[in-house]
Formats: sequence, C-alpha cells, structure tokens
Amino acid sequence: MVFAVEEINNSLELLPGVKLGYQVHDSCSSVPMAVKVAFQLANGLDPMFDTGEQCSGLATVTAIVGESGSTPTISMLRIIGPFRIPQVSHFSTCACLSDKKQYPTFFRTIPSDQFQAAALAHLIRHFGWTWIGAVRSDSDYGNNGMAAFLQAAQEEGICVEYSEAFYRTNPLSRVQRVADVIRR
Repeated sequence: MVFAVEEINNSLELLPGVKLGYQVHDSCSSVPMAVKVAFQLANGLDPMFDTGEQCSGLATVTAIVGESGSTPTISMLRIIGPFRIPQVSHFSTCACLSDKKQYPTFFRTIPSDQFQAAALAHLIRHFGWTWIGAVRSDSDYGNNGMAAFLQAAQEEGICVEYSEAFYRTNPLSRVQRVADVIRR
C-alpha cells in the first residue's frame, strides 16, 4: 500500500495537485486492537494527531484499507460505519459483508466466500462424494462460510452428516468433542 501511495504522489499524471497521506496501524489480526484503532480513527483522537485537548475532533481519516480477516473487519465496520468512513479489505471474504444494508461502506478486492463455497461443493461432487462431515472455525468467516457451503452442498446433492465448529482458543474439551464426532 505504501508503495502504491508513493507512486501516485510522485506521478505528475495521476491525481495532479493531490497528495495522498497514509498511516499504518497493525492490528495483528486482533479484534480488540482493530476496535481500538477504529475508535481512534473515527473520533479524530488518533495519537498521531492528538493535540492534547479533551474533546473529540472531526475524523481526519477519509478511508481505511484493511483488515485482513472478516471478524476484525466486521468489528471495525460496526464502529466506523455510522461515520460513513469507507473500508476496503484485501482479505475479508465473508459473504455477509456483501450485505450493503448492513455494511454500506465496505468494499473488497477479493471475491466473497459465496464463490469458494460453491467451488468446494462442486469439487466434492466431482470426486463422487455424496456423504461428508465438515469442520469449521467458530468465527464470522467459518460460520458464514459454512452456511454458504451447506446451501451449495444441498444444491449439488451432497449430504452433510455433521458440521462442527471450534476456535483455536477453545478449551481442549471442546476440541476433543469435535474429534469424537469425527470418529463416529
């Protein structure tokens, strides 16, 4: 992103007379960090522009590029959405983000999971598998992706015996329960 902005700023033909600025904030794919940055950018109290005054100012941010995951993106959009700050993501694929009533300022540079779900169901059908089990991440990405996949699987005539969810921070007992379901 930095390279692209610098190229635009150094070009005499692209956006003449306009200088683009940027700030880089790394949320490390952490929802709490993404939310913190979203609040700072939305209310004009970004530490980069902090004047020491105790009241909120107008946001100086006109758009946000990122997040790289659907869950942190959704968290950020819930904060910046009311301020009509556009957000462009290069990696948030949840089909739920295509709902323009709920996320009118969201844009992406990658297809939604709707296409991935249909392709996966088609691939399973191609191999002649008609009865399967599925495991997903217990997140916006995993749950919405699975919902899209279940619909696509049904359209392909595939029976999904089970669909189990777990998250990387779940206790071992939850992971064990999922493993037990798979072994049945």
